[in-house]
Amino acid sequence: MKTIFSGIQPSGTITLGNYIGALKQFVELQEDYNCYFCIVDQHAITVPQDRLALRKNIRSLAALYLAVGIDPTKSTLFIQSEVPAHTEAGWMLQCVAYIGELERMTQFKDKSSGKEAVSAGLLTYPPLMAADILLYKTDLVPVGEDQKQHLELTRDLADRFNKKFNDIFTVPEVRIPKVGARVMSLADPTRKMSKSDPNQKSFITMLDDAKTIEKKIKSAVTDSEGIVRYDKENKAGISNLMGIYSILSGKTLEEIETMYDGKGYGDFKSDLTQVVIDALTPIQERYYELIDSTELDDILDQGAEKANKVAGNMLRKMRNAMGIGRKR
Repeated sequence: MKTIFSGIQPSGTITLGNYIGALKQFVELQEDYNCYFCIVDQHAITVPQDRLALRKNIRSLAALYLAVGIDPTKSTLFIQSEVPAHTEAGWMLQCVAYIGELERMTQFKDKSSGKEAVSAGLLTYPPLMAADILLYKTDLVPVGEDQKQHLELTRDLADRFNKKFNDIFTVPEVRIPKVGARVMSLADPTRKMSKSDPNQKSFITMLDDAKTIEKKIKSAVTDSEGIVRYDKENKAGISNLMGIYSILSGKTLEEIETMYDGKGYGDFKSDLTQVVIDALTPIQERYYELIDSTELDDILDQGAEKANKVAGNMLRKMRNAMGIGRKR
């Protein structure tokens, strides 16, 4: 059975875009793959964090992983910082990476632009991300389009390590869904939906209530044509909403166009609101059952134990390959 690894930063309540672009895939993939799903809290600290908020977000994200349908009997769910092999392997891969290729990372450029100073971790976290993936002999990494560049670097580092030291790493492939992989802002459909956007109407979080969802979808940017038709280039707003509708309802874009032939955006938005509420309600109910439970702690303990065993085995291979410490 092939192995999948993926992770999300605990930097706030995840959005509908995170669910469509990542977590929904995870639930489907765990049926056919050996899955490791990680809360990458060490990536979160590359930028300043409030420690209490960070701890709360870690637990909240863990509960959401399970609430959307991640099954701990089929998948391994764990917190990155509870598996120390990640940071050691990340350092070793930093020593294989080149400064130039790290400086070329688009996300580093975006997050450092215009700032007087940024942490060294912001520059060097792609090798840590590579370590996250490579420690588990990962075959496939489900990510959004914005992470493709980092996955290409992961592949380069794996190949470079294999050729320079010893052929121990599986070079992973990228998996990106064709529709809905990149959910855009409701307020500006030329930008990705992001929980860090200062405009609260630009995104829907997984824990938004029904009234909030309705208001956000009603105010979502469309166009003056008033025709429900998928055309990303000329009708970015309605196309983004149609992508959300398609993923959550299981209907094709062609079916949605037919359903709203002769109808306006008002009818479409009203129905989309109900589709989103119907999708999120059972997730929210399960989330509130888990968030303060010992069940959640038990699952995370079990996940960390399993991940430590697997990652520790690969770390020993890395040490032996590079000549670090005593051979074991």
